[in-house]
Amino acid sequence: MKATPLNVRSFALICSLLLGLGHGTCVLAQVDPAYFAEHSFSRADSLRGALRPERTSFDVTYYELHLDVDVEDRELEGKVVMEYTVVAPTRRLQLDLFRNMGLDRIVQDGKELRFTRIEDAVFVDLPEILPENSRHAMTIYYGGKPIAAKNAPWDGGFVWSLDQKDRTWVGVACEGTGASLWWPNKDHLSDEPDSMLISVTVPKRLFVASNGNLRAEEEVGRWKKRYDWFVSYPINNYNVSLGIGHYVHFDSTYVATDGEELALDYYVIDYNEARARKQFRQVGPMLRAYEHYFGKYPFWEDGFALIETPYLGMEHQSGIAYGNRYMRGYLGGLIPEDMDWDYIIIHETGHEYFGNSISVADHAEMWIHESFTTYMEALYVEFLYGQADAIRYLMTQKRFIQNESPILGPLDVNFDDFGSSDHYYKGAWVLHTLRHAINDDPLFFGMLRSFYQDHERSIVNTQQVIDYFSRYAQRDLGPFFEQYLMHPEVPLLLLRENDGAVEYRWSVAAESFNMPVQVWVDDEPIRLQPVPTEWQELGWGFRARDVRLDGRRFLAEIEIVNAP
Repeated sequence: MKATPLNVRSFALICSLLLGLGHGTCVLAQVDPAYFAEHSFSRADSLRGALRPERTSFDVTYYELHLDVDVEDRELEGKVVMEYTVVAPTRRLQLDLFRNMGLDRIVQDGKELRFTRIEDAVFVDLPEILPENSRHAMTIYYGGKPIAAKNAPWDGGFVWSLDQKDRTWVGVACEGTGASLWWPNKDHLSDEPDSMLISVTVPKRLFVASNGNLRAEEEVGRWKKRYDWFVSYPINNYNVSLGIGHYVHFDSTYVATDGEELALDYYVIDYNEARARKQFRQVGPMLRAYEHYFGKYPFWEDGFALIETPYLGMEHQSGIAYGNRYMRGYLGGLIPEDMDWDYIIIHETGHEYFGNSISVADHAEMWIHESFTTYMEALYVEFLYGQADAIRYLMTQKRFIQNESPILGPLDVNFDDFGSSDHYYKGAWVLHTLRHAINDDPLFFGMLRSFYQDHERSIVNTQQVIDYFSRYAQRDLGPFFEQYLMHPEVPLLLLRENDGAVEYRWSVAAESFNMPVQVWVDDEPIRLQPVPTEWQELGWGFRARDVRLDGRRFLAEIEIVNAP
């Protein structure tokens, strides 16, 4: 989760796949260059966002993060053991660590390696060319004061806070800004380790909650304690997190439809235990809803956890950050007043499916994380309350759609400033519109479920979504996604009166756009198949102003124009 309207920065090239029953051509398209004008990317942006041989030459398979947190001076001291496989022969690797953090030394095979720091990138020189398929382990020693977040989770950094009893409470959120703000790693979405150990030492009075399963608690000397957490699945670097505070733990289980039990663990500040036990009862019905639509929770062996944090929330894999203050909706708002569910629990858990299990390799395509997850909120409502209430919930989101910038962002740069929240709310409405354009719920939900299960725990891109959906639905969905993802304006249904008849056609930027749409004339629903290239006759005996778009099922607009 990282949703708040910000400033539009720019856009880039994207492949729009045009398919005809399984055969497609990839066509490059570009939006108005004006979308580039408001932002010029720095060298640091490119070093973080782009893939170059120093990055693509190796694949990280495992991290061990060993960290000692000084909560008084707000400093970190630690080391990272990085195991990797060489993909292409190389003598130089790029790692990432923010320039304000000290980098003491890097060791491999007992030898200290030379390195060069440029902006937030670290280029490591190896003593010899490493051959393809060889496997290695590198240890990076570092320390310093990580940046503090001003408004987490919308900016990255540590949150050094106090609980209601003025006791230490620490969290960290780094989506977009990057995990390298607090630990050295290959900080690119395209490379996830297969597993990870997170070992954190703190003063003995405090507890550390993190991702995965708690493997060990060990006293370190007289005053400290170490907590070892292990993640057994691939994980995005920005999902690695920790909470430090006066936590209490309680647990439960969720029983899947096949009878298998999932461990549910909750870590909350001690005085909130009673509130948490009540609020977190929502977890079971939510997991049932998501299992219904997509299948079982994807990180079963690591369990499901909620960790109370001093900021609103974040989808940290198998250890979701929760800070909604045990309120309904989004801090008491956002959802209809007659509904009672916790937005942060529902939304951030949706990311376990889209964002954590299915991930993207570039921030430009974060719509795959956020649009699907935001639509999952509506599916949760539909499962518990019914389709009418799901549409009513979606209508509350519709007012936040801005249509000022494309849903897709610029590739190959460190970019997370989309200018609006359209990759959330508009993206959810794109999926809702696709559902009703297809007009076949078994097909639509079968497509969603099959796409998720065929790509579970993998990295995908926009072209793969278009390709898969087009083949599954057996229709060309390339122009549909081109219009909604690459252009800020929604489809415009033009109406005119010509010799007593009302006529219609699409006005769109995507030339081959041919989405069906439903309108109402008086109380009669009529399904149309407009195209941008020609006017079609809707009927006689009524005026263009009598035609209403079905705005509860389609994201589009109507405009009446003059007759020829």
